[in-house]
Amino acid sequence: MSAAPTGETSAPGPTVRVLLADDQHLVRTGFRVILEVEDDIEVVGEAADGERAVTMTRATRPDVVLMDVEMPGMDGLEATRQITADGPEGPAVLILTTFDRDDYLFAALRAGASGFLLKNGTPEELIEAIRVLARGDGLLAPEITRRVISTFARPGDPAGTAHRGPEADAALAGLTPREREVLVLLAGGSSNAEIAASIHLGEATVKTHVSRVLAKLGLRDRVQAVVFAYENGVVRPGG
Repeated sequence: MSAAPTGETSAPGPTVRVLLADDQHLVRTGFRVILEVEDDIEVVGEAADGERAVTMTRATRPDVVLMDVEMPGMDGLEATRQITADGPEGPAVLILTTFDRDDYLFAALRAGASGFLLKNGTPEELIEAIRVLARGDGLLAPEITRRVISTFARPGDPAGTAHRGPEADAALAGLTPREREVLVLLAGGSSNAEIAASIHLGEATVKTHVSRVLAKLGLRDRVQAVVFAYENGVVRPGG
């Protein structure tokens, strides 16, 4: 299955290289069938456990790793930590999750995952999620964003400020006032267009500010900016 054609024609973009990590062979096969009919997506490998996922990621250098959580041996959370520890230039990790496992969701966020996909989602949602992450954007559904906010920063609590370490303090001190303002708006889920309208700048200028914020804080994407902002007291619910 694939997304329905729109009838539009455009120049082909770069091929997105995807690694599949799931302990169920039939699940991996299903994902491969869905993805490989897309002209711009190539499945470069499959892994049945976290250790193999880490090894194959370093060997094949995919753009996106589609990562299950529950796998034998090393699970998907530890595999995500090891993959993202290699630096922001590595692949984005797209976690397969369900809403009834918040512990997985938040552990994966802290491990460096860039996006989340519900296991009951559609093939079209899977394809779009992979393309979004390959472009360098994070993927958080509004429902997940609300859970992030309520879990990382509860009302009346100083939103993680007491637990902020010297490294986070130093990174935040390196932001200009405008960059800090952009970080706050990112944490609220604003798009570049919404940020531009809010602070009366062009979208191209906002994009530059966002890139600088991520680089100065050592973050991969907007998802990690949300986590950083709430864990380190930059913003809090209702603030």
